[in-house]
Amino acid sequence: MIKVGLCGTIGSGKSTVCRLFADRGVAIYVADDRAKELMNTSQPLKEQIVEAFGAQSYIDGALNRPYLASKIFNNDQNRLLLNSIVHPAVCADFVKWAMEQKGNYVIVESAILFESGLDNVVDTTIAVVAPKEVALARAAARDGVSEAEIEKRMAVQMRPECLKCRCDFCINNIDLDKAKAQVEKIDFFLSNR
Repeated sequence: MIKVGLCGTIGSGKSTVCRLFADRGVAIYVADDRAKELMNTSQPLKEQIVEAFGAQSYIDGALNRPYLASKIFNNDQNRLLLNSIVHPAVCADFVKWAMEQKGNYVIVESAILFESGLDNVVDTTIAVVAPKEVALARAAARDGVSEAEIEKRMAVQMRPECLKCRCDFCINNIDLDKAKAQVEKIDFFLSNR
């Protein structure tokens, strides 16, 4: 089973590209969604979070997201601490999940593939990129915020040029039909490895 990491900046269209792969029968693991789920369901993870940030991290067994956000917002040390707890759990969960799937390959979608360490548990990587103005417009429309707010989020992410250099494949996601054609080529390659 080939494990593929798919990454891209905000507004690049990672979710759209993942849907194109899913339409071809590829199992997709969305790291951000699974991290949120694990923080609510994994007892060892919950215990580590409580130890690091206090009992207020959970209310009636559910993650107290506003409290935790207040602890890590503008506090790099706390953000790195939370990441050091959550990222290894997500990596381990993905590897376990991948072994249970069928097909030639699976994809883990993560905006922070390299920062989280997921790049260390995959066999190959795909960057999804789009021109800045396209990504800004997409993300602002999707999230209902200003392009200035999206630019702030982009500023803390790995630049598309860096992702393109670090990844084995690159999908330029400007037009859906062209993205679909690129997905088909990568799918053919991975399915025949």
